[in-house]
Formats: sequence, C-alpha cells, structure tokens
Amino acid sequence: MIIRPARDGDGTALAALIATTFAEYPGCLFLDEEFPELRAPASHYARLGGQLFVAEAGGELIGSLAAVMTPVRGTGELFKVYASAGHRGSGLAQRLYAEGEALLKARGAREIILWSDTRFTRGHRFYEKLGFVREPVERYLADASASWEFFFRKRLG
Repeated sequence: MIIRPARDGDGTALAALIATTFAEYPGCLFLDEEFPELRAPASHYARLGGQLFVAEAGGELIGSLAAVMTPVRGTGELFKVYASAGHRGSGLAQRLYAEGEALLKARGAREIILWSDTRFTRGHRFYEKLGFVREPVERYLADASASWEFFFRKRLG
C-alpha cells in the first residue's frame, strides 16, 4: 500500500470508491453531478490551498483524504475521507489522517474540523478515536440523498 498526492486522473477511481461507500447506506445516492470536483480532484484541492492524498494497493485506489486550511485562522478542514471496505481496520485511514494532520499543522492549524453524513456511524467512531468531538451542530445539504451532516472538531496540541 502506498499513499501519494492525488492526480487529476484519479477522479474516476475516486468517484467509484465514494459510490461504493455510499451504496453501503440506505438512501445514500452518488450522482456525478453532485461532485464536480472529481473531474480534476488534485487541481480542485490545490486551488483551495490544500492537498488530496490517495492510497493505492495493487494498482487500485483504496482510500482518500483531503486537507485544506479554512479562511478561519488556525483551522484546517478534512474532506473526502474514504477507505474501501476491504481495507477498513487495517491502519489505512490512520495513515491518511496522519498525512492530512501533518500538512495542516505545517500550515499553522491549531484545530481541524470536518463534516460527516449522519449515516456514516463507523466513520464517526473513527473520528472520535482520533480525538474529534462531535459538536451540537448539523447541516442539511439538500442533495439527492437528503443528507444531514454532523460537525466534528479536534483541537491540536
């Protein structure tokens, strides 16, 4: 397994990873038009001043995590945190998270935030294990899945 910076050509494989993950949850739909950033994912996160990391094993994309500084001083945000079902529990997500946290710390982050679909309970347990706290804030996305998201925050030492 290797972790590397994403390339724009990874968009199709990343879309497949996300779609497969969404399919695990009733009512969670993946529609290409709701994810325009996947047409050129590396460029998208670079334009935001961040970076998308991907993990590969045997030539297959098996995980992802994007890290970006927000306009709020000292705050970084994570996006596109996914691991294929066959690689969950293998340490893959922790390795991806370590890459993202290191990038954000190097850019001055004192805290990291993220939003996660309320249905992704396994992911929530992972975030809490990393030290994230779910805050009493939710948002509605008005997407095809009628998604609600929980807000998580981790203060860095």
